[in-house]
Amino acid sequence: MCAARLVRHIERVFVDKSIPTSASEGIALGVRKFAAVRRKRQSGAPVLPESLRSHIAFAVTLTLTRRPVLYFDHNATHPLSETAKRAWLDAVEKFPANPSSPHRAGQRADAALQNARRRLAVLLGCGADEIVFTSGATESANAVMAQFEDVAVSAIEHPCVIESVRGKSARLLPSAATGVVALPDFSERTPHLVALMAANNETGVLQPWRETLAVCREHGVKFFCDAAQWIGRMPAAGLGACDFVSGCAHKFGGPQGVGFLKCPANFPPLLRGGPQEEGRRAGTENVAGVLAMVAALEEREAAIRDGALDARLKWREEFERQFTAALPGARVLGASAARLWNTVSVIMPETADCRRRWVVVMDRLGFAVSTGSACASGKEKPSHVLTAMGVSPQDAGRALRFSAGWGTTREDWRALLDGVKAAAREMGVALA
Repeated sequence: MCAARLVRHIERVFVDKSIPTSASEGIALGVRKFAAVRRKRQSGAPVLPESLRSHIAFAVTLTLTRRPVLYFDHNATHPLSETAKRAWLDAVEKFPANPSSPHRAGQRADAALQNARRRLAVLLGCGADEIVFTSGATESANAVMAQFEDVAVSAIEHPCVIESVRGKSARLLPSAATGVVALPDFSERTPHLVALMAANNETGVLQPWRETLAVCREHGVKFFCDAAQWIGRMPAAGLGACDFVSGCAHKFGGPQGVGFLKCPANFPPLLRGGPQEEGRRAGTENVAGVLAMVAALEEREAAIRDGALDARLKWREEFERQFTAALPGARVLGASAARLWNTVSVIMPETADCRRRWVVVMDRLGFAVSTGSACASGKEKPSHVLTAMGVSPQDAGRALRFSAGWGTTREDWRALLDGVKAAAREMGVALA
């Protein structure tokens, strides 16, 4: 296939709206440059610059397979599952009324809402009267933290927890270099509340929330667990023993804008207004969103019971071994700690130009990944999570996070490895 025909063919492929503009522009540009190189030569095959080879390889692959962008940012949000979509559409049609209304249509909506509440409570192992439906984990965290002045929170908590304790008497529970937070020590001071997430959103490192709960129980301290990254990826059983637990649907395939808080029956509201949620959260409940969330979670729990995590963990581990073998100087964060089966947080090798972002190059090659921070020389501050783990600002500027979803396959992980190698070649990094 000559260069001109290759350009036209690839451009037709990228008319497909499922391909991000950034990827299409990057590859099309690479192919146009390839054509220009060819035109300058009188005879023989063109010698491609190293920086263009990855573009050409991925252009051909995408042209032949019509593969959409590979999404490896599920810790940010998981695409809506088909089960959740069907549940949402069914609820919209069957339960259009306000669940607080006294007529039969409203009562039917309320009955569906209460049924979902009971199903969620069974999964968590708590009472249905302890479940409050919210807009998501951020609202839930703010509702909890607003009730306590003297608190201890882990240094790696999500910003919705860290920011909500500003101005309070708060101390940080330190993290080891592995990303695992130390158990609280109450020898000098006993706070009213301890907050520790179940799994970290940046590194995937599993936290000792059960052990921390036990320490808090022994000292009469309330315990709040942000389980947003755990729920829908690990078994939810046992979380209901915590005093407070937050979760959000869009992390495991439910819709955005809906979540829950496990809390006592007498919990004071953050949002005031109507008497919804037994006076603990004002505002009309999102019936369709709640039903879709619970349906998605039940689907994930069924897959976990059927042993679906074992193979997925092996795929992640295979990727990590091949990744570190291929890229000298790269490392996996929290490698020695137990982590979520879907998450790999890495420090990429050094490059000559810090202004060139790994995440941008990966996006141009057709991979949606995330980053923990910008270059240390930029305006953004390094990730507080990586800082707590002892990662330098310079290294934190080269952090990437790959987070798979329930639909991610072993072949997707292998394609990601190829994409990382192509990005490394473009960034001038030598491969092993």
